Amino acid sequence: MIDIKDIRRSIESDLMDFNNTLKKSAKSNVELINIIINYILKNKGKQLRPILCLLSAKIFSKPNDSTITAASLIEMIHIATLVHDDIVDDSSIRRGWPSVKTVWKNKISLLAGDYIFSKALSNMIKLKNFDALEVLSNTANRLSEGELLQMQYAKVKNMDESIYIKMVSDKTASLFSASAEIGAITMDASKKNRVALKTFGEKLGIAFQIKDDLFDVMGSQSRLGKPVGFDVKKNMLTLPLIHYMSQINKSKRNYYKSKLNFYSKKKDLDEIKKMISESGSIEYTEKFMSNISNEAIAELDIFEDSDAKKSLILLVKYNLERIK
Repeated sequence: MIDIKDIRRSIESDLMDFNNTLKKSAKSNVELINIIINYILKNKGKQLRPILCLLSAKIFSKPNDSTITAASLIEMIHIATLVHDDIVDDSSIRRGWPSVKTVWKNKISLLAGDYIFSKALSNMIKLKNFDALEVLSNTANRLSEGELLQMQYAKVKNMDESIYIKMVSDKTASLFSASAEIGAITMDASKKNRVALKTFGEKLGIAFQIKDDLFDVMGSQSRLGKPVGFDVKKNMLTLPLIHYMSQINKSKRNYYKSKLNFYSKKKDLDEIKKMISESGSIEYTEKFMSNISNEAIAELDIFEDSDAKKSLILLVKYNLERIK
């Protein structure tokens, strides 16, 4: 198994600078906001997006102050989306801890998420780079569009694979893509190199979401730090489910659609999971994830071998192997 520590090793000092900058950038004059932010940062997760940003910069040279600042802004945007997602999805757990909305309820959580997001936007000026600003502003748009696209199709539950990829690209992969591209931008990389890293990040982000889709069918709450079957119950149509639905007749499809709602019984969800597992949809999803992961790695072929390139490849393989 690949350890995330192996991926981080070449940028440990940069990650320390990043975490210090993140704390300073998110600081508020309102004590309640600081308490909430400290709560979030106590269990900061894997920090894959800032790691991706720093490694993408390190392919060219040592990450600079602009890279550190960019990584902190990206993470702030990510944190804000998590806080908002937990409100929208009525999620009680985040990374194994009570979610912000569980501890502080919806109103305060919504305002805290808004604050973190607006703080990230106001700090963008520190980058003093119009290309980076354009990437971040476009990413903010994509995040909102992806979330709304998901809600639009979740109601009627007729999302096909092409719409799913569009939704996942915006909702999840856009931040991975921005992380990699901005890492390159802060090092004044060429357009060709920027595009390669941007595409690498996008494909990695799609693979990352597909891995989470598989956990919804095969994972466990104690391992994942979130309820099992969560996305199915909250109307997030995942790739294994979409593929399974495309293989069955209309009558059967309508039957299972009727079982997918907020008040779904556990036995109904278990029945759907069983059918997905027996249909070959898991194998289809795993192959899809493997193919797009290989496509991501191929984007790095234009770069010379280095510790940073090796770590980026390990990051793709880590996603394929991760158990939470």
